[in-house]
Amino acid sequence: MGKILKKQRPKSPVNNLDLQTIRFPVTAIISILHRVSGVIMFAAVGIFLWVLGLSLSSPEGFVKASVIMDRIIVKFILWGIITILAYHTLGGIRHMLMDVGYLEETLEMGKITANAIFLLTILLSILVGVFIW
Repeated sequence: MGKILKKQRPKSPVNNLDLQTIRFPVTAIISILHRVSGVIMFAAVGIFLWVLGLSLSSPEGFVKASVIMDRIIVKFILWGIITILAYHTLGGIRHMLMDVGYLEETLEMGKITANAIFLLTILLSILVGVFIW
């Protein structure tokens, strides 16, 4: 009756397991990092609450918390968490401004604001680093 024609479909890079060919646009990267930063902040809340509880438990607890916070590795972790918080906050503000219509929801505006978020995060990270150290 009839021949069955094979459809020529585009090949997905995932099917070939060649992950080097996948290039995410900056808007996708900022969206993924926004979610990752939210998860990291959720975990960081527990650490901050523990240190706060220790510092408020007694005068000795305050001294212990001060000693902990004076360690270089703890300062580095604190710097990273505050940088992530700044990034997440700026990304959230960007999303809210787009949702309420203050920013156009075009690909070009998405690229501009995504790059602006990266730049502002770097600047805030430097300022936080100077303040902490």
